[in-house]
Amino acid sequence: MCGIVGYWSSDSPSNMDGQKEILRKMSSRLKHRGPDSNGIFYDQSFNVGLAHRRLAIIDTSSSGHQPMESENSRFVISFNGEIYNHQLIRKELLNLNKNISWRGSSDTETLLKAIDHWGLQDTLKKIEGMFAFAIWDKKKKIYIL
Repeated sequence: MCGIVGYWSSDSPSNMDGQKEILRKMSSRLKHRGPDSNGIFYDQSFNVGLAHRRLAIIDTSSSGHQPMESENSRFVISFNGEIYNHQLIRKELLNLNKNISWRGSSDTETLLKAIDHWGLQDTLKKIEGMFAFAIWDKKKKIYIL
């Protein structure tokens, strides 16, 4: 099971290196949850951070690295779990837009593209599985858990 940590603070952001170090320390406490890789994301403009410890299951390549940013850079996600019907969601997205390009085969990437195309609520109605995620929407400036 992957590990997800993050924060948002209404305080004025301090130095970026200090905030990233906080994320690294938080993430290190969850190393047992995801030994395969780890990553951090920090948005200094809004003092928002995400860190991820990955237990690679579906796509074990580096293309499933998290936190993952959407192709258009609007969303950043840290995801844990499995979307059972993600291959069907991919096919549906490809039928709507033949120009979609995929970095890999992870259900995290499928989720990001679906949210970008249909929005969060409609995507949640379509996906089946067991999961948890944190997503930062840079455009709307909202943090969804």
